[in-house]
Amino acid sequence: MKYKDYYKTLGVARGASEDEIKKAYRKLARKYHPDVSKEANAKEQFQEVGEAYATLGDKEKRAAYDSLGQHRPGQNFRPPPGWETRFGANGGDDFGGIDLSDLFASFGGGTRGRRGTRGGTAGSMAGEDQEVNVEISIEQAAQGAELSMEVTGREHAPDGRVVRKSRAINARIPKGVTDGERMRLRGRGGPGFNGGPAGDLYLNISLRPHPLFKPSGHDLYLDVPIRDWEAALGAQIEIPTLEGRVALKIPAGSKSGQKMRLTGKGLPQHAGGAGNLYAVLNIVVPPKLTEAERKHYEALREADTLDARAQFPK
Repeated sequence: MKYKDYYKTLGVARGASEDEIKKAYRKLARKYHPDVSKEANAKEQFQEVGEAYATLGDKEKRAAYDSLGQHRPGQNFRPPPGWETRFGANGGDDFGGIDLSDLFASFGGGTRGRRGTRGGTAGSMAGEDQEVNVEISIEQAAQGAELSMEVTGREHAPDGRVVRKSRAINARIPKGVTDGERMRLRGRGGPGFNGGPAGDLYLNISLRPHPLFKPSGHDLYLDVPIRDWEAALGAQIEIPTLEGRVALKIPAGSKSGQKMRLTGKGLPQHAGGAGNLYAVLNIVVPPKLTEAERKHYEALREADTLDARAQFPK
């Protein structure tokens, strides 16, 4: 089995917190997302990042991974004696030909994966817990969605051999999921062997980049361009939300970068209610002035009494 340095893949230290690991995953998933990345190997990088997070983002799997020790990336190694018994991974003591990602896809922690456990008969084995990366749109996160996906993992053939199989499943994504969330579907993982229970299926959710809205948890951020005269005099404009266009009042004297909160116009929350939408004002000026506009700006310059750089040393 060849070693993969999942910490190096995510660019975090081995002692990184759960939050640091999640943030690193989100950043890299956006960077290498095949739909937006211009990197030549974006798809492969995206898969590697997802594989690393599938292990380090789970407390039990991370503990099992850390117990393997540190090796050079690509170096052949073998789990220490008793590793499989201690952590309850499928596959017995025969690790030959198993990829590290397969090993952790089969790892379920506790008693999952051991023979004769969780209500199975003697000689039975629980199915493996499986993982799949699922990318959805912001609109699907807001409304929920029924998705079809392909899951690949290890299963036991009738003769007891471990084989790698792909299968199609349908899953309901409830409204209110957020970027980086991990959903657990009980009993939807690999089938059990000889009467053993099925494993669980974990969905690693990522939100597809949106042309307008930027998510942060259940909150959304929207860049709103406004004219300089709208900022100075105040104005009432319309902006888009996930539920349609709404009116937004721009106060007189608004500044670029100013945030205006629209309560409850973000993504729905599991327990009810919704996050907020933050309109971030961005003052824009014409790239090329007409003669009439130039005269107005020159008149404003003559009448202007504000020292915009008064804080600079004289």
